[in-house]
Amino acid sequence: MADQFKLSPIHPKLDIQQSWWAMSGVGTDGREWSLEEKFEKLAEAGFTGIHAAIPPEQEQEKWRRLLDYYDFSFGTGGFPGSVKELEEDADKAVAFGATYISSQVRDSLVIGDEAVSLLRDMNKAAADIGIAHFVETHRGRITQDLLRTSGYVDALPELRLTIDFSHYVLAGEMDGFLPDYEFKAQMHLNKLLSRTSCIHGRISNGQQIQIDSEYNEEDPLVQLFASWWRQGMVYWLSSADPYASLPFVCELGPTPYGIGTPNNHGPRQDDATSRWNQSLKLMKLAKYQWKKAIANQI
Repeated sequence: MADQFKLSPIHPKLDIQQSWWAMSGVGTDGREWSLEEKFEKLAEAGFTGIHAAIPPEQEQEKWRRLLDYYDFSFGTGGFPGSVKELEEDADKAVAFGATYISSQVRDSLVIGDEAVSLLRDMNKAAADIGIAHFVETHRGRITQDLLRTSGYVDALPELRLTIDFSHYVLAGEMDGFLPDYEFKAQMHLNKLLSRTSCIHGRISNGQQIQIDSEYNEEDPLVQLFASWWRQGMVYWLSSADPYASLPFVCELGPTPYGIGTPNNHGPRQDDATSRWNQSLKLMKLAKYQWKKAIANQI
């Protein structure tokens, strides 16, 4: 009888967020879904949050109402090149109710001690304002190079990362033709995974930043990226608060970021496949890796 009154154990959660960028142009029969329809579709599909820029002031009340109605989390990002710009991003994020900022810190020409100092000061500024701050592994940014980012992790014990290894697979042309190189790179990738605080879901083949895939476990590329995501989850779980959530963002960009097909409507191409269906497959894959990561903790 006493067992009936036991409280359910509290565990960290996986927060499957959809990138609002990935929802650009998404709809049915050639018509893009409205804001309200997009929220409804995301909730029906099983997403638990959204990653987006802070909405324009005139739209914030509507966004906040929808986020609250569907009980969605909200994470945001930015492109700060200075502590002041990060502080501005953080103030806006806190005011709107975002739970974290994932920064693509500018730019790839800031290196060495200057980069370490900037990242340290940004982290302190975000902590002082009271919001979690993660730095995204992204080409063309301060984290452009795998080796330099590995050095940042060594120099900054407080540095937390948004893991998106599609950028390093592309920038390093990790396409399977140089297995010795990729084996050596894995040591540094694993070091970065130990600082996982957010994961962006995208798969690169070393030649294209974002490929179309069925996201099944038999695909070697899927196996590779899934193993990274799972290892990042395991690291994160090892020190996570029971009430914490790990954001996994399905981030499939529209063309020309993704693969497109020619059309007669101007320079922008149509998507070669459905980003919506691909996002649903990414979500399913992420949930499966989470279960495996949880099992690793037991």
